[in-house]
Amino acid sequence: MNAHDPAWAQHRLLASRRREFLGAPIHALTMAETLAIADEAMTLRRPLHHVVVNVAKLVNMRNNAELHEDVATADVVNVDGIGVLWGARLCGVALPERVAGVDIMINLLSLCDTRGYRLFLLGAEQSVLDAVRMRLARDHPGLVVAGMRNGYFKPEDEAGIVEAINASGADCLLVAMPTPRKERFLKRYRDELTPSFVMGVGGSFDVYGGKVARAPKLVQAAGLEWLFRVAQEPRRLWRRYYDTNTAYAALLCRELWGRRGRRKVDL
Repeated sequence: MNAHDPAWAQHRLLASRRREFLGAPIHALTMAETLAIADEAMTLRRPLHHVVVNVAKLVNMRNNAELHEDVATADVVNVDGIGVLWGARLCGVALPERVAGVDIMINLLSLCDTRGYRLFLLGAEQSVLDAVRMRLARDHPGLVVAGMRNGYFKPEDEAGIVEAINASGADCLLVAMPTPRKERFLKRYRDELTPSFVMGVGGSFDVYGGKVARAPKLVQAAGLEWLFRVAQEPRRLWRRYYDTNTAYAALLCRELWGRRGRRKVDL
């Protein structure tokens, strides 16, 4: 059994870079620093639970106590969304850069290949997993994929899946399921999973496997990646983004107004 290691909270870099924004913990880390911590966890075999936050997750955390707990108790919390990066900076929270979950995953694949870490992939459709396997064989022929399992399973199947993950000897577990399902799964089995680095990657398998196109870098830099996604699946996504973006704008306005009021009191 791989019990949770509370010592990560005292890790020099993580302790010095922990911030808070809209009631959520975040770490002011670069991509290189994030990968170095993942490498450290897998080298030392110290269990580390990683999550990312974007606008939708920040909004949903306000109304979902379980999701808030799942994120707040993770060891590393990166800023995925450009909207969170800009909003935090606007509120005076210094962050070095956006560290997107899909980019972390792609870099982790290279890290695991180079360092000989074993990988387990959980989630997405079986056809997507098959496409991911084929691309990995091209991109990283030396990478050891210890196991794969699609994300279509019932709650009663979870114990067996955890057993299969542990039996695989994987060092790194990537979970491609939607929020809050992936966060709940990783929190629920945190003390049982033996991979040293576990991370929820959402729809990143869909991107890597070619099912979903990622926005061009200029669109990402402009903060319009969400609009690119809506254009691909308008019926499914337009209301979700409308609701979360407007809710986030309201939260941000209240936060800025509150900070303005506190500054006046201090004067």
